[in-house]
Amino acid sequence: MSLLNDILSYNEEFVEKKEYEAYQKGKVPNKRLLILSCMDTRLVELLPKAMNVGNGDVKILKTAGALVSHPFGSIMRSILVGIYELGIDEICVVGHHDCGMSGIKVDATLQKMKERGVTEEKLDTLAFSGIDFEQFLQGFDNVEDSVKHSVSTVHNHPLLPTDVPVHGLVINPDTGKLDLVVDGYATK
Repeated sequence: MSLLNDILSYNEEFVEKKEYEAYQKGKVPNKRLLILSCMDTRLVELLPKAMNVGNGDVKILKTAGALVSHPFGSIMRSILVGIYELGIDEICVVGHHDCGMSGIKVDATLQKMKERGVTEEKLDTLAFSGIDFEQFLQGFDNVEDSVKHSVSTVHNHPLLPTDVPVHGLVINPDTGKLDLVVDGYATK
């Protein structure tokens, strides 16, 4: 049986037993907070527990490395929608130690793409069309600096209201300990 079939089979039982009722909340988060974090699997349950947030308390965006790599990309759009349409008053960018985006090697990633069937011709076409793979697949060397960069990108966005604090934190994925990198209240 495929993973998708397992998911659908479980879901059918979940709905039949009305287990969803325990998770029914409004679309405006109770704590009016948006958390941008990494998609690392170790953070799925650990991060909310470490930050004392439960279902319905916050909006959570997940992306590789908790990076805001483009000021007008989908991450920033989601943050702005959260603020203007869903009642967000504060933002926390949360990176983590031992992140897969730390020290990522673009050449190695491109090689893995080729091994999975992406042709050299496709890569060349994209490169000739202006895609800079070094920038597109860029990781980081220092998680604190990366968090500061993402906080700065959000904080300095021309469409961000000036009264929205943007905090930066780094979590230890083994212990859940949070370290403050940027106090968004201090930058207001």
